[in-house]
Amino acid sequence: MGKLNPSLLFTSIVNGGKNLSYFRSPFSRYFNTSATHVSAFSKNSISVRGKRKKYDGLHNVDDALNMFYRMIDKYPMPSTVEFNRLLVAIVRTKHYAIVVSMYSRLQLLGVSHDVYSFNILINCFCQLGYIDFGFSVLGKMLKLGVEPDVITLSTLINGLCKQSKISQALSLFDDMIGKGYQPNLIAYNTILNGLFKTGNMKSAVRFLRMMEKRGFEPDIVAYNTVIDYLCKCGLQNEALDLFSQMKVKGITPNMVSYSCLIHAMCNSGLQKEATRLLNEMVDKNISLDIFMYNMLIDAHCKEGTISEAVDTIDTMRKQGIEPNVVTYSILVDAHCKEGMIPEAKDIFETMIKQGIEPNVVTYSILVDALCKEGMVSEAEDIVDTMRNQGIEPDVVTYNALINGYCLRNKMDKVRSVFQLMIKKGCVPDICSFNIMINGYCKAKRLGEAMELFHKMAQKGPIPDTITYSTLMQGMCRLGRISAAYELLEKMLASGQVPNLMTCSILLDGLCKRGKLKEALNFFQAMRNSGLKLDIVSYNILIGGLCKIGYIEVAKEVFRELSVNGLKPDVYSYAIMINGFCRKGLSDEAYQLFRSMGDNDCLPNSCCYNVMIQGFIQNNYTSKATQLLTEMVDKGFSADLCSATLFLDLILRYGKSILI
Repeated sequence: MGKLNPSLLFTSIVNGGKNLSYFRSPFSRYFNTSATHVSAFSKNSISVRGKRKKYDGLHNVDDALNMFYRMIDKYPMPSTVEFNRLLVAIVRTKHYAIVVSMYSRLQLLGVSHDVYSFNILINCFCQLGYIDFGFSVLGKMLKLGVEPDVITLSTLINGLCKQSKISQALSLFDDMIGKGYQPNLIAYNTILNGLFKTGNMKSAVRFLRMMEKRGFEPDIVAYNTVIDYLCKCGLQNEALDLFSQMKVKGITPNMVSYSCLIHAMCNSGLQKEATRLLNEMVDKNISLDIFMYNMLIDAHCKEGTISEAVDTIDTMRKQGIEPNVVTYSILVDAHCKEGMIPEAKDIFETMIKQGIEPNVVTYSILVDALCKEGMVSEAEDIVDTMRNQGIEPDVVTYNALINGYCLRNKMDKVRSVFQLMIKKGCVPDICSFNIMINGYCKAKRLGEAMELFHKMAQKGPIPDTITYSTLMQGMCRLGRISAAYELLEKMLASGQVPNLMTCSILLDGLCKRGKLKEALNFFQAMRNSGLKLDIVSYNILIGGLCKIGYIEVAKEVFRELSVNGLKPDVYSYAIMINGFCRKGLSDEAYQLFRSMGDNDCLPNSCCYNVMIQGFIQNNYTSKATQLLTEMVDKGFSADLCSATLFLDLILRYGKSILI
């Protein structure tokens, strides 16, 4: 019944569509005369809204249709006002197509229409996405001498914005003002919202300022719209500035204003600012809900300030709001991520004692943490508890178990869990397959990993970049570089675009196998492809070059770092220092070692040990001893290789060698 046949209805409503070209002409053609009134509502609209109670009891479409048929069977028929009341009641149920059908029937019965009934029809067309039909109705109004009001034009503006036709909405808005209509708050807020939804941030802010200049003070809805979109675009400071301006102008922030800001502050790691806003809400007696508190607690936990999260819970309780399953799940997750498993289990037990039943998310968090700590049997016990409580594990729970067994190289158990998962009707996702493929690759069971890959290609899910990268890494570890290249070609043929990680894996495989010519060519291909290379990619190539003694080429690549806007890290320096020392260039290595501070990269334990080993291997025992003393003074210690070399020196030359 609710299906709209647009062409049929359009024909009956706007005279067979013969005036369609006229109705689609520029907006200014709709306004042949200046507006004679600026009221937002006609008299009929006030009448209708004041007497709609008898239609509020309509609970479904059948009731509405029965009432409609009873009304049209009456003699004399009810007035236009009465029909408008019924149509408005149906509009509130969002059965717009039915309203259009009723309107068409009323037209055939000769029931006259006023501005309010036309507005109802225009609104229905706009809600259904037929904005052109809405403008056609406007054309018909003008033809019949029914003057549109602000609601008519605001409704059309809203329809245009819904279809992201913002430039046309602005054009209609300007024509509306030019013809003497005073836009209402709905029109302003509709345009504002439309600008933001289409990403016209600057235009939206300018529009807000224009509202103020025209003497139309934006309301809380307008400000909240701007604040929300500023926050979503990461412009927290601008949002806070506007929030302050709003308060200066006497507009009191509401729950929505604070919620937008607190959510943005939490996501940006600005917990102190979020807490300040929260306290401000309490001071202003603005009701806080559990959602807002959970948002702040989660932000504290993500920042690692669990104690502050607990303090927030105390504040929450003082306000009469008790933690819920989400609150406890956040706390359990935070403690698990910090490696505080016993504490996480205590919180888990506390929530049960408080009468709050853990959900599948809470259980999955605990299962995942236990598996990562190698406590897979205990994780299995948790899963059994879940089932006893009537909660079936979901794909996240099963993935956690699969990963736990993969980490312990128990691939037969992995297969069992995977089969159980399918048997229970839980569909494996891309993550399930990627975890298993990674497990098989690490266990050097590449054949079984490829078997899973082929199963994905046949039945889904579609392999993603992680799938291909994992398999390529497994192939490279086994020295199967050609197979990795072939897989890269398959990846490209499937439409998947290799990312930096994928390419770095293959580059590393080439370097470790001593295929430096191919590695250099591949590195150049990476650059030509537009990939933004990072320090890891450069370190892989530099390490490969140094390993086979191509120190001059390695130096050139090292110099390229600064040219490409990258800074060498401690690993870059350690590779180069080791490369120089292996070529007997200890002085050059030491010069590079001492230059590290100039690039704000102080030597770490690894750099000291590499330099000391280089000195000893090149018979610079005195310098090695001096550097050892310096290293110890800085709080570092000799690694096994350095200690062995020094011990060998002592055995050969005696302790005097260290003096």
